[in-house]
Amino acid sequence: MTPWLAIVGLGEDGLQGLGHAARALVESAEVLVGGERHLAMVPEDGRERLAWSSPIEHLVEEIVRRRGQRICVLATGDPMTYGIGATLARYVPRKETFVVPAPSAFSLAAARLGWGLAETETLSLHGRPLELLHSYLQPGARLLVLCADGATPGQVAGLLRERGYGGSRLTVLSHMGGPREHIVENTAAEWDVPVVADFNTLAIACLAAPEAALLPRAPGLPDTAFKHDGQLTKREVRAATLAALAPVPGQRLWDVGAGCGSVAIEWMRAARRTEAVAVEHDRDRVALIAANAAALGTPELEIVAGEAPGVLANLAPPDAVFIGGGAARDGLIEACWRALSPGGRLVANAVTLEGEQALVTWREQVGGTLTRIAVSRAEPIGGLTGWRPLMAVTQLAVAKR
Repeated sequence: MTPWLAIVGLGEDGLQGLGHAARALVESAEVLVGGERHLAMVPEDGRERLAWSSPIEHLVEEIVRRRGQRICVLATGDPMTYGIGATLARYVPRKETFVVPAPSAFSLAAARLGWGLAETETLSLHGRPLELLHSYLQPGARLLVLCADGATPGQVAGLLRERGYGGSRLTVLSHMGGPREHIVENTAAEWDVPVVADFNTLAIACLAAPEAALLPRAPGLPDTAFKHDGQLTKREVRAATLAALAPVPGQRLWDVGAGCGSVAIEWMRAARRTEAVAVEHDRDRVALIAANAAALGTPELEIVAGEAPGVLANLAPPDAVFIGGGAARDGLIEACWRALSPGGRLVANAVTLEGEQALVTWREQVGGTLTRIAVSRAEPIGGLTGWRPLMAVTQLAVAKR
């Protein structure tokens, strides 16, 4: 089918910055779609105009219903970089769409700063929780952030100070590529600009204080990184568990009997675009999971309060399952195995004889590997030091073939 949907990226210079092909797409469209700022760049000529509304899905559905009309969607910069182009691509076949990007805010900011994009982390806080930033904060990291509004840089500065990154250099770049372009710089510790222009991009050159907690993305965060009531998969066992679960970008985990959510949170930190569901029946622990997810940069973790296996029936199928408690419960392993996608991984830990027996029985049916994990930590004994063993963990790891 001939492409009927054009998605054209605009810069601050509007139509004047477009090439001949992009301008022709705008001029030949029967319907123009965009934000009020974008539509104002096109002189009024009687054509139908549709402005973005909230929720955006309503207008996306309207565009899809008009399949075959010549529609031009106006966007900011590169529509495929955290933009409407990526959203529409989920609904309209590629062969029916023509995309003409302008330089993205990330490209413009990198050019102004002299940063190589390949060595820079990029993220958006448009419609996303500020706490997402926590998982990106690492000593020496360079970050480019699409801000939600003019107050976002000040909020980020406060978050950086709380994490021990007050020495980080912040650069706010507003209205890049146009006559109103403006740049403001300062450290997070000295940031005193309460509000800047709403249309801005924030650059962060991360600098950690010596006392700042080091929280890498590699699995095995310190136990002290989590708030918990004792129901915590300990650091050494957690690292081995994540290695067996093998986080893959874009895949989904069920953390059943999540406790304080440590495994689900580390799954989401380990690979981008991962999803996780933390299933926990204890209401107090549900609150701990939410607090830990926000503090460690995974605020989009889905939390389901309820008893497994009953609450699992309505969840989207997982690519991996971790059973951190209750392996001996009737029907639990079976329900998780049935829901698991082909090629998915199931990892279950047990510390009781009953749980261990359930894992042995299940291995006899589907195969997999059993591992005994015994960890001892050096601790003071009187005036000396000795080994204090943690409870040994039996772990079953099996892939669904």
